[in-house]
Amino acid sequence: MALINPHINFNGNAHEAFNFYKSVFGGEFATIVRYKDFSSPEHPIAENEANKIMHIALPIGNNILMANDVPEFMGRVNENENRSKISISAESREEADKLFNGLSEGGEIEMPIGDSPWGSYFGMFRYKFGIEWMVDFDPRNNGKADYKNN
Repeated sequence: MALINPHINFNGNAHEAFNFYKSVFGGEFATIVRYKDFSSPEHPIAENEANKIMHIALPIGNNILMANDVPEFMGRVNENENRSKISISAESREEADKLFNGLSEGGEIEMPIGDSPWGSYFGMFRYKFGIEWMVDFDPRNNGKADYKNN
């Protein structure tokens, strides 16, 4: 069965916010990826964006709180709305496809589901009721949403 975890968008202060969450909830970050980690000649990252967070994850109990900084070219996040996504960690590629295709029907695909540069099978969309969703299957976790082993 898939796990559902919150994912928050920030305007450049995701790391600061997650240090705050860590001070309250305890634990250690399971993942911290910065935009510069995926910079390449084909996809250069602007210097002012390089250290921003592309993905950060903090396990809290059986759940994972995740976030990223929204790159400036995508505009600022309205901090009073549309700031979060629901992230689904699927147990297989087949389950990821089923959930992605079912939930995105009638919505707007932001990133088609497929192999990501960071090694998971990933896609994003805004479904017909306006909420943004992300679907992810990470084969390195044997289909489990366990960031502690990354």
